[in-house]
Amino acid sequence: MSNGSFPPESGRRGGTLAIVLAALIPACCVAFWLLSSSPGGSKDDDADGGSGSTAPSASSPSPSATASPSSGKPLQGKVVVIDPGHNPHNRDHPSQIARLVDIGTNEKECDTTGTATNSGYAEASFTLDVARRVRTALEARGATVRFTQDGDRPYGPCVDERAEIGNTAHADAVVSVHADGAAAGQRGFHVILPKSVRGGGADTSAITAPSRLLGERLRSRFAKATGSEPAQYIGDGSGLDVRGDLGGLNLSTVPKVFIECGNMRDPQDAAELTDAAWRERAGRGIAQGITDFLNE
Repeated sequence: MSNGSFPPESGRRGGTLAIVLAALIPACCVAFWLLSSSPGGSKDDDADGGSGSTAPSASSPSPSATASPSSGKPLQGKVVVIDPGHNPHNRDHPSQIARLVDIGTNEKECDTTGTATNSGYAEASFTLDVARRVRTALEARGATVRFTQDGDRPYGPCVDERAEIGNTAHADAVVSVHADGAAAGQRGFHVILPKSVRGGGADTSAITAPSRLLGERLRSRFAKATGSEPAQYIGDGSGLDVRGDLGGLNLSTVPKVFIECGNMRDPQDAAELTDAAWRERAGRGIAQGITDFLNE
């Protein structure tokens, strides 16, 4: 057999494969065109509102199916107690709210009626309105929010019970919402922090540091949200005031502060406090301050 009589066996297979492919390619192109032109075959079909992307298989669930239940809820699992200062019905129960209760270091009235603007807008109405706005914002972030009162009690609760509500709830933070009744011309807000006290049933030694941090976060966020300045008539004008004579702070075993959102007796502050849009900003500022503290 001569070496040049026939092509090698591999060469013959390659030639045959080329002939087969040449015949198949045109047929494949025709089939693809027919499929693309048939009803329902277009890749731009959006009859079901889809984007045309392939649906995930059963073994590959969509991101929404695997997302954590707390996704987007930064305060999931946190408990916050909001204490709306005073009670709109306190004025109808003068003897009950005047009785003395133990605040650890001494005794003090159960509660008071609070102050009001010159036009008669009561602090108790203001605190409930702002507190409810705070609750809405915090619950949207996943927090469990409890009130000491929601206008649903005949009076009070007394200051010692207000503290106990936060303690029993094992709250991660408690904020008591108020507005001040200082002289006209004295403007601004301030946050009241617990003093380190021990006596009777009072012992704030464990909560003074976290309460200060809570107060600082509130001060910053409240000022930013409302545009209000820290009060210059309290302490050193820092917007923070430390007190040891408030039963709601003395008897607390969890981080707690008061915020005096403005001076109801000053016409300029009163104009803000009586404005619903401003109260909405105040509520958001308080909620964000609490959120910052809980996310530390």
